[in-house]
Amino acid sequence: MSKKVGPSRRAMLSVGLAGAATVASPGILRLTAKAENAPIKIGMPLALTGALGSVGQQLKRGAELYAKLQNAKGGILGRPIELLIEDTAGNPANCVRKAQEMVERQNCRLFTGITLSSEALAVVPKLAEWDAVFMSSDNGDGRLTAESFVPNFFRANISGPMGTRAVSLYLRSGKAQKFYALGLDYAWGHNSVQVFEDEVKKSKKDFLGKVFAPTGTKDYSSYITKIRQSGADAVFLVLQGDDNNAFLSQSQQYRLSEKVRLLTEIVDLASIRAVGDAALGLIGSSRYSFTYDYPLNNEFVALWKKEHDGAVPDTFEGEQWQAMKVLEAGITKAGGIEAAKLRPALEDIEIESVKGKVHIRKCDHQGVQQGFMVEVVKQEGIATPIPKVIATFPGESTTPKCNSMTFDD
Repeated sequence: MSKKVGPSRRAMLSVGLAGAATVASPGILRLTAKAENAPIKIGMPLALTGALGSVGQQLKRGAELYAKLQNAKGGILGRPIELLIEDTAGNPANCVRKAQEMVERQNCRLFTGITLSSEALAVVPKLAEWDAVFMSSDNGDGRLTAESFVPNFFRANISGPMGTRAVSLYLRSGKAQKFYALGLDYAWGHNSVQVFEDEVKKSKKDFLGKVFAPTGTKDYSSYITKIRQSGADAVFLVLQGDDNNAFLSQSQQYRLSEKVRLLTEIVDLASIRAVGDAALGLIGSSRYSFTYDYPLNNEFVALWKKEHDGAVPDTFEGEQWQAMKVLEAGITKAGGIEAAKLRPALEDIEIESVKGKVHIRKCDHQGVQQGFMVEVVKQEGIATPIPKVIATFPGESTTPKCNSMTFDD
């Protein structure tokens, strides 16, 4: 029996692979170099239309100004920023689909600005599969850093429980004893109203009831009647966009504020501009306010006014700017955008931003930051009412316990 002479199949395979590696290595180097200079793609599936379209438009403008100015300075790590913006119309299924298309078609691994909490809750279970990091800039639902928390999710903005907590701390020294609540009938509304109810009861005051309105409600007369009939001293509102505008306008027609104090989780300029004097006297927390006197905020407001013909930034424009600055700090620290490196780089990171110090807590990735209370007032020389900062609270007192929506006291 003759023995086959020559190199074995295994040896030939080894040589072949080695040769292939040698031939391919210049290409690998070219690809690596290309990747190092490739744009940093940031996906923004936003509700640009629909009842919360005004919020999505703010997030878009905030990110666009950041990207424009940062790209003028050379981008991040020498790589330009490319924003991928799509309209979801506030539909969670649309949001997941558009985000997945960004991953599969454009190799996007970073997300921010997803408008509705219901959209965010639909997206976060997919982050591990996509190997993507999501930096929230406005999602309020406390569950995102509690029972629905996933490791690739980070929240740079003030959450619903945090805003509600600021309101409850402010009310502790007030005269109002009986409260009612009205929220939007989706994740954020239910979450924030529940936190408010818990806080009121904890302070030994009376919580008389709550009601929820579908997003896109045009006629709030029946809800206003329920509030008036409740006997409450004050009503806590968890509304935004067109719904908020409709309620405030109609509450003025019904002279609700003469009987019940109007409190809100979010005060924003878009609503104030839309309803004018109907917003006067409104008191609530503010996730961001251009009136906060702080050097980095003053600098941001000046940049915004220069870019937007003297207009000042609104709530979610400021929140989006802050989220982009946190993301920038993490990418710089990680030396790239890969989730495995970016995730630990963002944990426990602290930056100075438009609201002062922002610390991303490692345990649940919530951004700990100051809480603000504002009152809508008229100011000489300004045509429309503005939010005036009337109280601030340290982040340690307004941020829930880790992986929770509750507070120690």
